[in-house]
Amino acid sequence: MSHLKVKPVLNKSRRRGGRNIQGILLLDKPIGLTSNGALQDVKTLYKARKAGHTGSLDPIATGLLPICFGEATKISSFFLDADKRYKTVFRLGKSTDTGDAEGKLVFSAPVDVSDESVEEALAAFRGRIQQVPPMYSAIKHRGQPLYKLARQGIEVERKPRSVNVYQASWRRLDTDSIEVDLHCSSGFYVRTLAHELGESLGCGAHVASLRRISVGPFTVDHAVSLEQLRRAQCAEDLDCLLIPADEGLSDLPDLMLSADAAYYLCRGQPVRVSSAPNSGWVRLYAKEAGFLGVGQILADGRVAPKRLFHTY
Repeated sequence: MSHLKVKPVLNKSRRRGGRNIQGILLLDKPIGLTSNGALQDVKTLYKARKAGHTGSLDPIATGLLPICFGEATKISSFFLDADKRYKTVFRLGKSTDTGDAEGKLVFSAPVDVSDESVEEALAAFRGRIQQVPPMYSAIKHRGQPLYKLARQGIEVERKPRSVNVYQASWRRLDTDSIEVDLHCSSGFYVRTLAHELGESLGCGAHVASLRRISVGPFTVDHAVSLEQLRRAQCAEDLDCLLIPADEGLSDLPDLMLSADAAYYLCRGQPVRVSSAPNSGWVRLYAKEAGFLGVGQILADGRVAPKRLFHTY
């Protein structure tokens, strides 16, 4: 006998105004706008009740910024932790206090580098490396974002973090700038790479431009601009640009649950599924309900619910 007759869960968010939208929007963030500013613009255009972005891009940066609506906000951490790809241009000969073109000049030197010296210097930043986060970052120190302390002239000690650089290739554009293609893990700071590469070359460097071209399985090729959203004629035109939340988890194995297993799992109980992998995260589905959310394999082989959706 099937038990899968789940009543919708009512929560406080239903009392708030706005449309109850579900899904993910791939936004191509324009230059000069903060990630939160882009989020608020998109949320207003959609008249959405609940939305959140999936990792900050500096105002100087453009490119892919996935925005999650409704229940999809429950999986935003998967995009925060996902690998990223960037195209960036480093300006040689000048270092700034922020590591990018918006900062104050703190060092300058003539640029006298060869292709060989650039390649040798960049090679040291490939693979598993230790990187100290910049002061101009959103990391918090005693409840205060580091960038706020930096603007007050305060510098605090930051612990190095282990990050992966899977690819770091470069092309010389002219005598004082290089274009760098990066594929890196979450937590990597491109501005720190520019600063440290400049130090290695002895001439200083900073980020002149930065574009994020992928986040996990998503690429900027499928992203839409704010202008495209503003030209939408109706809510249906906007909603058709959304993609289902589970498409952002395509790298996780999927499990189809029986009606009985889904019934108990949706009530917080771990269940046994014969086809489950030995460990890790999994996408959870049931025939009658579709995508249920995300679970994790326990040490005893059972599947435990972790982030379930209330849209079925």
